Amino acid sequence: MIFSSLRTASFRNLADAEIFTGAKDVFLVGENGQGKTNFLEALYFCEYASSFRTVRDAEMARSFSPESAQKDFSAGAKLVQGGTLARTAEISADRDSSSLISDEVLIKFEKGKKSVFINGKRAEDRKELLSIAPGIVFCHEDMEFVSGSPERRRWFFDQTLSLYDIVYLEELRRYRRVLKSRNTVLREIAAKKFFGSPESVLDALDIQLAQSGLELMEKREAAVREFSGLLSPLYKEVSGIPGVTVKYSQSWNSQDAGKKPSGDDIISRLCQRRSADIAAGLSLSGPHRDRYVFTQNDCEFTGKASTGQRRLLALLLRTAQARCFSGKTGQNPVLLLDDVLLEMDGEKRRRFLSVLPAYDQAFYTFLPEEPYQRYQKEDTLVYAVKSGKAEPQMHK
Repeated sequence: MIFSSLRTASFRNLADAEIFTGAKDVFLVGENGQGKTNFLEALYFCEYASSFRTVRDAEMARSFSPESAQKDFSAGAKLVQGGTLARTAEISADRDSSSLISDEVLIKFEKGKKSVFINGKRAEDRKELLSIAPGIVFCHEDMEFVSGSPERRRWFFDQTLSLYDIVYLEELRRYRRVLKSRNTVLREIAAKKFFGSPESVLDALDIQLAQSGLELMEKREAAVREFSGLLSPLYKEVSGIPGVTVKYSQSWNSQDAGKKPSGDDIISRLCQRRSADIAAGLSLSGPHRDRYVFTQNDCEFTGKASTGQRRLLALLLRTAQARCFSGKTGQNPVLLLDDVLLEMDGEKRRRFLSVLPAYDQAFYTFLPEEPYQRYQKEDTLVYAVKSGKAEPQMHK
């Protein structure tokens, strides 16, 4: 799938307009603060009904402020199946491509509530978007997957699995629901507000938590093994540094080395640690505490790596994620690349672009002084972005 057009209303600083995007490669060129990243964010919002920059939907509204009452906005897209749209030499705003449209997506945020519409029908679950135009975003915030908290690395690998394994996504949701219930009970017990038999309730929740947790752990372990097989050669090819990989460390690791914990082992351990969980008012162990560690030849890597090496690792994590998705599904993603070439020297740029994953469509942002013409193809769409407006530039 590729985006044939994007339309926004009150989204960040973007003009309320429909922009034709029907090309395999789309370049957004402009100074900082003009709306290039907002354009990518609107595309991402159409893909996942969420942002890659904030967890608060209201912040994407043009008029957002803590005191503002008007926070409604929307983003919608038309998509076509497979390949690149045929283009004429001149891009016009009134182009009629309705006969080519495969899907239409509209995400509305009104009065504090978000609604997802696919082909005019309200979607019951946001996961329905995953099958339409799965995208991979490359952005500065990706550094958090390398240098940030363990939670951010868990989020990245959970997203990687969810892109191609809907069963994993369902199990992850189920685990989180049980975990939330268990934590609520623990807090009520600690505050002496729980009425009834806390032990029997926790016994039942522990069984559910162990069942869901084991499913997640097994899939995570297999996925990381495959992911490392993609990441290590990529990093060596671009940076020249061999042996960089990722290790998965389970919170519920077996007390017997080399042995996987069973459901009974986990339930027994949860019972043993129950008093500590009650004191803390939350569950201190489980897949929500699992860790992913980047290593080089079995030694921790990120602590000794330079800023440039960590930045490159973040970019290649996304590259490996896209390759993993394509390998599992046979589909190519839409790539959203936000200033990814800006901090690389010429040779690093060349190497990175040489390992860029296969894609149906790619959107790039550039500063005007960058040599973006060097990467431009005959059918590349180039937009000059200024004050939230995207104006087409003819190929030179």
